Amino acid sequence: MSLMEGLILTGINNIFTVHSENNLYLCEIKGKVLRGLENVYNPLAAGDKVKFAVDEISDNKGMIVERLKRKNEFSRWNNKRNAPQTIAANIDYLICVASAGNPPFRPRFIDRVLVMAESGIDVLVVLNKSDIGIDNTTMVRMEDYKRMGYNYIVCSAETGENMDTLKKIISGKISAFVGQSGVGKSTLLNVLYPGHELKTGAVSIKHDRGRHTTNYSKLIFEDDGGFIDTPGIREIEIFGINPDDLGFHFNDFSEFRETCRFQPCQHKNEPDCGVIKAVEDGLIHPDRYESYLRILASLEQSGAV
Repeated sequence: MSLMEGLILTGINNIFTVHSENNLYLCEIKGKVLRGLENVYNPLAAGDKVKFAVDEISDNKGMIVERLKRKNEFSRWNNKRNAPQTIAANIDYLICVASAGNPPFRPRFIDRVLVMAESGIDVLVVLNKSDIGIDNTTMVRMEDYKRMGYNYIVCSAETGENMDTLKKIISGKISAFVGQSGVGKSTLLNVLYPGHELKTGAVSIKHDRGRHTTNYSKLIFEDDGGFIDTPGIREIEIFGINPDDLGFHFNDFSEFRETCRFQPCQHKNEPDCGVIKAVEDGLIHPDRYESYLRILASLEQSGAV
């Protein structure tokens, strides 16, 4: 059996579109399970590299026999399936899209994205919808991310503000765009990469949150790279982190955690905790600390380690 290497563009109902040598193949997983990935909810995601065999009868179909080693992945815990779910794999940039308003700016979502993206993925935080105005509280939080070492850009798909700058940053890269429904991911992508006519949707007035318009992750090639459009995510559930280690995933804790009396320290209610003192002294944003406590509580409750 002669094998070819290809790239997963998307997968729907266990039928995967694989790109290889400028051709597209519709492939299934041989035996429905990949060796070594028997207990994984979605063993393949947009961006995965695979080995597959072309069907002898239909030359545009095939069977996937192996997933090649990933250089990175962005995943979350899927509560419905009670298992990790990979959203995108082998990416150069993770673009975390937030909204200045409509729906409201939600920094705790960004905090969770940053925690799950710590495994060698460059993150760019994009604050969209600047045309409706940005309040001081939001800009303080954005500057706080910059102080931690995360780049951010303020833009508007509506007016075009900084869209050229964003395009220049991601040019030549494979970037995955993630964000909550309604923040304007697909609208941004339609401006950055015209011609694909990605579905967009209005924000629910009643709930002040977006409606899902993208149902599955999809990798789309461009001459200067490509992008993965992902479904709007209501919440990022953290997994795979021991509660004692969570503080190491918060960059703004780094210079203070070494001064904690107890090691390890969960920075919750321990005496002489350097992180708690930094919060009290205004050196760590209180809302960042609240994000940390909420994630810590969810890890202790779920046990998804």
